[in-house]
Amino acid sequence: MSTESKYLFGPVPSRRLGLSLGVDVVPLKTCTQNCIYCQLGRHGVQTLERKSYVAAQAVLAELKQRIAEGLRADYITFSGSGEPTLNRDIGAMIDGIRAMTDMKVAIITNGTLLGDPEVRADCCKADVVLPSLDAADPETFEKINRPHEAIRFDAFIEGLCRFREQYAGPIWLEVFLLEGVNTADDEIARMRELIARIRPDKVQLNTAVRPTAERNLAALDEARLQAIAGKLNFNAEVIADFARPPESQEMPEASRQILEMLRRRPCSLEDVCRGLGVGGIVAIKNINSLIAAGRVRTQVQDGKTFYIVPA
Repeated sequence: MSTESKYLFGPVPSRRLGLSLGVDVVPLKTCTQNCIYCQLGRHGVQTLERKSYVAAQAVLAELKQRIAEGLRADYITFSGSGEPTLNRDIGAMIDGIRAMTDMKVAIITNGTLLGDPEVRADCCKADVVLPSLDAADPETFEKINRPHEAIRFDAFIEGLCRFREQYAGPIWLEVFLLEGVNTADDEIARMRELIARIRPDKVQLNTAVRPTAERNLAALDEARLQAIAGKLNFNAEVIADFARPPESQEMPEASRQILEMLRRRPCSLEDVCRGLGVGGIVAIKNINSLIAAGRVRTQVQDGKTFYIVPA
């Protein structure tokens, strides 16, 4: 029987990656950006420093145990609590995964570090890379993604273009759309021009179907997303999950523990992680499932998001 995972989550069904085992290699909300739509909340550590936030050997030891227990997944996916390419050992982790299994490796990244040759070299080891592009100009980039002060929009775009030149594998570019923020016709036209420069294999459109860091963000409906996909062309598809999952009698143990914790008192995401000793990716995935099932809702107090059980 497996012990509690500290760095791995799932496998979970993914609209983009099939059955995906998540790998969480940075502390909660350690990122190069502070996006207004982030599911992990408003506050976090914003940095450009690459270091060994999580030891490669610890991650690989946990994965080795899961493989020995009969792990089945379509992808082993670096994603989770923050920007995974901030972990300077991500390339070594991928090398270690290759030595253990022939399962494919994916990296979900905001793409802001791809201007660094070492980051590009690390990402080139993956089977598929999924970067993001949410803006077509510096002003919208600042408004939506709120990047580290040293990040410049033009350099960010150049990093994506250089990675395309260097990487022979598939690039699936995610575009997160918010009504009235980055959906004007001229914005979409400029986005199309940037996508033509970046040359991804797919463009995948998403919107705010889950709780976000900032309140009152307007999601697009599926028809609107499909219309924009047609304008962008470039093999664009809608990946936003509008389906409300049916309530199930079977609840993951982590969800049960979170629900019991929230029945005692409202908690922030950080409270849940500390209280249960789980990583951010485990916490947010289970919280989102509880929200979708109507068992938990959000409440904002003094600018901070708390999760509560409805009365």
